[in-house]
Amino acid sequence: MRLKCLSCEALARPVYYFAAYSPHLVDVMLVERHLHNPKEIRGRLQEMIDAAEGQGCDAIPLAFGLCGQAISELVARSIPLVIPRAHDCITLFLGDRARYLQEQAREPGTYWFAQDYIERNSGGTALAMGSPTDTDTQAIYEKYVIKYGKAKADRLMDVMSEWLTYYKRAVYLDTRLGDGSATEAHARAEAERRNWQFERIAADLNLVRRLLDGQWDADFLVVRPGQTVVMTYGDDIIEGKDVA
Repeated sequence: MRLKCLSCEALARPVYYFAAYSPHLVDVMLVERHLHNPKEIRGRLQEMIDAAEGQGCDAIPLAFGLCGQAISELVARSIPLVIPRAHDCITLFLGDRARYLQEQAREPGTYWFAQDYIERNSGGTALAMGSPTDTDTQAIYEKYVIKYGKAKADRLMDVMSEWLTYYKRAVYLDTRLGDGSATEAHARAEAERRNWQFERIAADLNLVRRLLDGQWDADFLVVRPGQTVVMTYGDDIIEGKDVA
């Protein structure tokens, strides 16, 4: 098969690594990780999906989780989409939903770090969904000042800053792909600065490997041509629905 993989930059190394070892011909396109708004990500992905038409692709694997519904409402044109059943990319680093839920149960207030995300985020380090970095926060504040004025912007930022009190543990996800010592040191320093317990956990990248090997079992949704992605509220997370 010829596959065109659309991947978040946070998974760049794993995706390129398993693309190189895949039995299929895999073209990789990265989606910029600075697109925080789910609508922005969805719009960019749909553009890339549509652009793949007529290029001889047999399927378009997406190295994404649901990610705040960023992949919800994506439409498969004439090429099937293949998507891991995951709430966010942390599941793709941990290997399956069961391990993700186990880690969340062990410490719900966990802030996640990974090498590609840190390296491709100028000045920031966040991986946890909905957790802005210092750089992101300043950019958001400046937009709020322009849109709402300084007084309201200050009130909104006070509310947003409360997320920091929720976190107690920092976890660095070690993919063992390349030298991650500098980014791990960065994560350790950030944990110390925030007074968080630090842990390094070995990543399990089997979901990424199977996504690019074409081993699409029940852990993946295959969206047939003419279908759109719909979020569910069960274990399946997402399903394909015929476009009306």
